[in-house]
Amino acid sequence: MSAAVSEHVPAGREEPATRLAVLWVPDWPVVAAVLEGLVQAHQPIAVHDARGVVAASARARASGVRRGQRRRAAQSLCPDLVLAPMDEGRDVSAFEAVVQAVEGDVPQVQVMRPGVVVLAAQGPRRYFGSEEAVADTLIGAAASAGVEAQVGVADGQLAALIAARESVLVPPGASAAFLAGRDVRDLVHVTTTRQARAEMTEFTGVLRRLGITTLGALAQMRSGQVAARFGALGSQARRLAAGLDGQPPSGRRGEPDLTSAAELDPPAQRMDTAAFAARRLAEDLHARMMRRGVLCGRLRVRARTEDGAELERTWRIEGVLATTELTDRVRWQLDGWLSGRSGRPPSAALTRLTLTAEEVSPANTVAEGLWGRVGRGERQAGRAALRVQGMLGADGVLAPVTEGGRSPRDRVRLVAWGDDVTPVRDPAQPWPGQIPQPLPATVPAEPVPVRVLDQAGDSVGVDDRGALSGMPARVEMAPVRQGHPARQAAHPSGKAMPRRLAVSRWAGPWPVHERWWAGQGARYYLQVAGEEGVALLLSGDGEQWWAEGIYD
Repeated sequence: MSAAVSEHVPAGREEPATRLAVLWVPDWPVVAAVLEGLVQAHQPIAVHDARGVVAASARARASGVRRGQRRRAAQSLCPDLVLAPMDEGRDVSAFEAVVQAVEGDVPQVQVMRPGVVVLAAQGPRRYFGSEEAVADTLIGAAASAGVEAQVGVADGQLAALIAARESVLVPPGASAAFLAGRDVRDLVHVTTTRQARAEMTEFTGVLRRLGITTLGALAQMRSGQVAARFGALGSQARRLAAGLDGQPPSGRRGEPDLTSAAELDPPAQRMDTAAFAARRLAEDLHARMMRRGVLCGRLRVRARTEDGAELERTWRIEGVLATTELTDRVRWQLDGWLSGRSGRPPSAALTRLTLTAEEVSPANTVAEGLWGRVGRGERQAGRAALRVQGMLGADGVLAPVTEGGRSPRDRVRLVAWGDDVTPVRDPAQPWPGQIPQPLPATVPAEPVPVRVLDQAGDSVGVDDRGALSGMPARVEMAPVRQGHPARQAAHPSGKAMPRRLAVSRWAGPWPVHERWWAGQGARYYLQVAGEEGVALLLSGDGEQWWAEGIYD
């Protein structure tokens, strides 16, 4: 047996909860990177995003590497640490092989997120004879796909998720006692969307500041008090902490499922072709849910091939799913099918794609924007952008995202239209040494090399004390080397920036020291203004200067 039986004493509950089995693959982002051949399994590995470490292998954790650490801190603890970038699409595609292996033994499998599979335990228990046999079967199925997994069974989703992390089978009726002593921050395990994760993190932080630090303390609170103080999120969290389902059973008939479908003509054999159809369907389904004011508990993705074969996958959803997240889930699922990385690529090209929102319920917390519905013009502009993107490719239409940073170039990031626009660097955080307001109205696609000269025609640089070696008198465009990507920048008024600018006023230089630990030297910023009405923001390394921005 790979799963132990918890000895917690059953506790009273308000109502019966769904008995769930959860299969969990520890450190799945690390496992996916190994399966994709990016790193070797024997190495200490950490998967990271722009904020820091999101997952670490057992060998890396033995050296002190922990989730949430900055990369620099993790590398100082483990000099041999191998870093791999976070890629949610890679995680989903690689996990498809595990899900298909599990589906070969048990039906009605739901993917909660990459690395986690949820299924009702009652049916498999009757078929295999016991919950221990179900756990062994699931672990064996994961092993056949080349990964090590843990299985937990309990009443209620939160208890089942934590049971899987500890590889235990919680007896029926004992979930409340099993959860009682655990930190309220464990509630974040049930979230599947970015918004739900952020809301739950903020909610548990408030609970801890109020002195409610354990799930048992939250479960003992009166439901009316929790609902009055924290609303629907508090009521759901209290039920989960008590070992119940997140939502109470409803006596009235549920909302009908919502379906969006499209025929793919010509049939899609390539990922980019299928992705555009998936994006349109996802946006249509999301808009219909918002108009009706409903949420879905499950998202079913179906695809039909030219030879009549059917591909199907169900995702479990908790909370409000943003359009970009809905699109990403469908796109990653298609990538797992079409790339062949799942081990069972489709037998023919895809001819039909269907998205179905299931377990539809009223969204009490969903509201329109402060100024009402999205305008017709905005919707039409979005459709036009998608059509242009279909002709030019995913990178043919870009949208700006405001970021945190010091230079104007760092403070705006361009992403493909329809992709996630969440800032990687928080613009609200302090950025010591950042360029003061007002920022340049125009930032060239590539920095333009220039020369700063004094009255004698000698180059002006920066000495060891951070001061200019001379008085700037003029700025000249440096000759662009053949094959260099820099082009002559244009003034915001539409006029071409002159190749020679007589300097009438200047300010600076301001030194900025970034990434010194990687050997990057100091960078200096200089503002110059000319009599022609042109003002430039220059950056340099002490000898060479570049035009980084043009002021209006």
